[in-house]
Amino acid sequence: MALSIPVITIDGPSGSGKGTICQLLAKKLGYHLLDSGALYRLTAVAGMAQNVDLHDDVVTAEIARHLNVVFHPADSGVIAVLDGQDVTADIRKEAAGMGASVVAAHIPVRDALLERQRSFQQAPGLVADGRDMGTTVFPNAVVKVFLTASAEERAERRYKQLIGRGESANLRDLLDDIKARDTRDTERSASPLKPASDAELIDSTKMSIDDVLKAILLLVEKRIN
Repeated sequence: MALSIPVITIDGPSGSGKGTICQLLAKKLGYHLLDSGALYRLTAVAGMAQNVDLHDDVVTAEIARHLNVVFHPADSGVIAVLDGQDVTADIRKEAAGMGASVVAAHIPVRDALLERQRSFQQAPGLVADGRDMGTTVFPNAVVKVFLTASAEERAERRYKQLIGRGESANLRDLLDDIKARDTRDTERSASPLKPASDAELIDSTKMSIDDVLKAILLLVEKRIN
């Protein structure tokens, strides 16, 4: 049954714009949305709240396995509720992002979250946002996109996002963090960040959000409709 439900996967590095694109695409198509990165961020946030060592794969896997998480769609994006508390702002902080990159490298954590991610495949369809959606979680997805942008452009986008929220930010530090995260994500042994062999590569460095969305909708029209 699940195999007949279309899945669109959009993978890519941090700051490539995949989160925004996935939300717009899911809304446009009326599909469910999976923010897989949020699950890892939630694991990291829950771990930090319990003062555990995020490098401990056994402890973090246990936390991941018992995450009490609910996602609520909203005009501003997706609201994440952990143990009854809105932690949307917490999981978008830099500390959560770096922590997510650490726990995502643990095979036991990935195993614990794998089936949970697959359970999001429900009618009429799913848009899955992440780093290994098309390679590991949904290898049979009908549409696969690998969305990227230069590290400098991604740092600039993140800088503007943080400043827009009234938070302090240093562009050079953000660039260094992005490069470090890229290295960790691409070199990890468990589901490293890489395009699926049948993924469409889109470099959004010089593209607007509308241009990227139109390009992906064309793929959807060809392969699904």
